[in-house]
Amino acid sequence: MEKRVLRSYAKLIAQKGVNIQKGQEVIIRAELDQPEFVEVLVQECYKAGALSVEVEWSHQPLTKYHTRYRSQKTMNRMRDWEIQKMQHNAKVLPCMIYLTSEDPDGLKGINNTKLMKARQAKYPIIKPIREEMDNKYQWCIAGVPGRAWAKKVFPKMIASTAEKELWKAILSTSRVDDDPMAAWDAHNADLKKKYTYLNDLKVEKLHYKSANGTDFTVGMNPECEFHGGGDTTLGGVYFNPNIPSEEIFTSPMKGQAEGIVYSTKPLSYNGELIENFSVRFEGGKAVEVKAEKGQKLLEEMISMDEGAAYLGEVALVSYDSPVNQTGILFYNTLYDENACCHLAFGAGFNECLKGFENLTYEQCKEKGVNDSMIHVDFMIGSRDLTIDAYTTDGKTIRIFENGTWAI
Repeated sequence: MEKRVLRSYAKLIAQKGVNIQKGQEVIIRAELDQPEFVEVLVQECYKAGALSVEVEWSHQPLTKYHTRYRSQKTMNRMRDWEIQKMQHNAKVLPCMIYLTSEDPDGLKGINNTKLMKARQAKYPIIKPIREEMDNKYQWCIAGVPGRAWAKKVFPKMIASTAEKELWKAILSTSRVDDDPMAAWDAHNADLKKKYTYLNDLKVEKLHYKSANGTDFTVGMNPECEFHGGGDTTLGGVYFNPNIPSEEIFTSPMKGQAEGIVYSTKPLSYNGELIENFSVRFEGGKAVEVKAEKGQKLLEEMISMDEGAAYLGEVALVSYDSPVNQTGILFYNTLYDENACCHLAFGAGFNECLKGFENLTYEQCKEKGVNDSMIHVDFMIGSRDLTIDAYTTDGKTIRIFENGTWAI
């Protein structure tokens, strides 16, 4: 891939993604797959005005070794320096850039029960620090093609060719063209038109139906709004948390979901794939899950805590989105969730509540925003999906027809 194009992508992440402000600290979290791109990204962060840029590397084989050889007690504990580091971040509010490149099967065979118990043990320590940071800092998730990931996506190609093809797909879906900055401004304006229309409808509930068996109704929170594209920190800095991003989303009312949904794409969770699954909801809760592959992992996931089996997000994405038009199954949630409509188990978005900045976390929960230690998106969009919106004034308006926007 041309260095010029990679630099344009890195500039997009630094300036439109996290929108670094002069004098801000930046943290980049990345796998070992693309050191050359990370180097370019570090340079672009400094050019954008970063005070300092730190890179935190991870590597899936090491995660497997740590899980295999450490005791549960060791995995459960958080050392003082780890807590102090999080507290430092909560104080200085660095821009956080997450580069996703991992192998979708990279943690296959890992002891997920052990891993989940460790997350449950640490969560009470991590949660209040995260809450202190929420909506106060800029963050962005973007993709770079790890070689194992590329081979998963293009199994018939040699690794080097697969990596090049995945680069092309990532750059095209991220709108890295002649002027990516202008392209993102126009895209965000289009998303704003759509979510403004939905908010004006005053939707009470959505009904999903598809020939694969999906027949599902979810209640909207009357105090929540639809959002999409860029977001703004409480300090007034506009940023784009996902590159790419095609979704219009909101947090539904906890406890108001009935029926069954069928997945239309595999779900990569904890480095393993869950495939061909269905979820049945009663009283807002997932009461039955079935999967051809990853059944145990799916069951463990929705048992992480009390809120894990409830929905935290409803997201609307046209089936003809640029991501889906590639014809590629990415096996990566960042891309596959932007290919079609999806839902998410777990934590909702407090920022979707009107006046959330004046509410405590407990008050947001009381108003029906789900709370959980997880937030896991899973895809349910299909070519024949219809979605009807039932409004508070008694109207029924079809907003999706044949998997795409009908408005």
